[in-house]
Amino acid sequence: MEIARRNIHNPILRPLDIQPSIGGMKIECLLNPGVFRFEDKTWLLLRVAERPEQKAGQVSLPVLKDDGIEILHFSEDDPDLDTTDPRIISYKGKHFLTTLSHLRLVCSSDGVRFHEPEGYAPVFGKGSQESFGIEDCRVTTMEDGYHLTYTKVSPDGVGVGYMFTKNWKEFERRGMIFSPHNKDCAIFEEKLNNRYYALHRPSSPEIGGNYIWLAQSPDLLHWGNHQCIATTRDNYWDSARVGAGAAPIRTSKGWLEIYHGATHDNRYCLGALLLDIEDPSQVIARSELPIMEPTADYEKTGFFGNVVFTNGHLVNGDNLTIYYGASDEVICMAEFSISEILSSLNI
Repeated sequence: MEIARRNIHNPILRPLDIQPSIGGMKIECLLNPGVFRFEDKTWLLLRVAERPEQKAGQVSLPVLKDDGIEILHFSEDDPDLDTTDPRIISYKGKHFLTTLSHLRLVCSSDGVRFHEPEGYAPVFGKGSQESFGIEDCRVTTMEDGYHLTYTKVSPDGVGVGYMFTKNWKEFERRGMIFSPHNKDCAIFEEKLNNRYYALHRPSSPEIGGNYIWLAQSPDLLHWGNHQCIATTRDNYWDSARVGAGAAPIRTSKGWLEIYHGATHDNRYCLGALLLDIEDPSQVIARSELPIMEPTADYEKTGFFGNVVFTNGHLVNGDNLTIYYGASDEVICMAEFSISEILSSLNI
């Protein structure tokens, strides 16, 4: 039951709309922005994926080092090289990302036409835990400022990093709060029972799977009392993996979480979870069918096609504006009625 109203200007941002941050690189993809309001504007914290210009017969990719960017080169005809997945290559048992991601700020007065404001620097990975980049930042807005959870990627694994800012010019890096393998972390925007809550997605390929879990914290740094609240479902649109989007939305019916699900052939859709308002470990309802599927041309074809993926939205009364990445390449926007989403859950 797709109920998305896509913006007529989609895609609202393409790679050519942004200049590369790193000399000698090109922007391959814009992906999955965090979303927030600041200084009476709508802001997107874009994931920008860059890579070197590719030469015939060669695969080149970037890795972040303490003293800058190192470019690795591989011969396309090397039998030890696996380039089946455009996002990841394998070479002699080691895995590398084909692009290096960082975060960039853009803002808009109307929520559709975005530009990069002066004085706001890109946010790059830092240290060995982020040598393959930082990705897919969720922004949780609280009274004290903005809390950022994002994916830290390195050869040692994929974990959840945490940063805090009040002005988007100075960032306090507070380290890794969920160790590998973990991602898709969204912190609730208010305390419950004097505790912070967060959704996260550990992965267990041998036993279990890519499931959504709930955790609690007294201070946003130390997390425990983990509970699995949503697993994949055979023969559904979310049969291979599921993961949280942005911070859950408080409604009269419960906490509404927009999440992504994927099939084993990597088709990504969006659906909804409804969680109990007092005890969000209790799932009240879940989408039988997606509320949004990759049906537009720009969602079906791109760097990695058949993908709609969100980790950022704005709420205005009953109106939910979702900013999402399409086909792992462009940024788009769609609007929903919250009451219509709840009705789709048969609540």
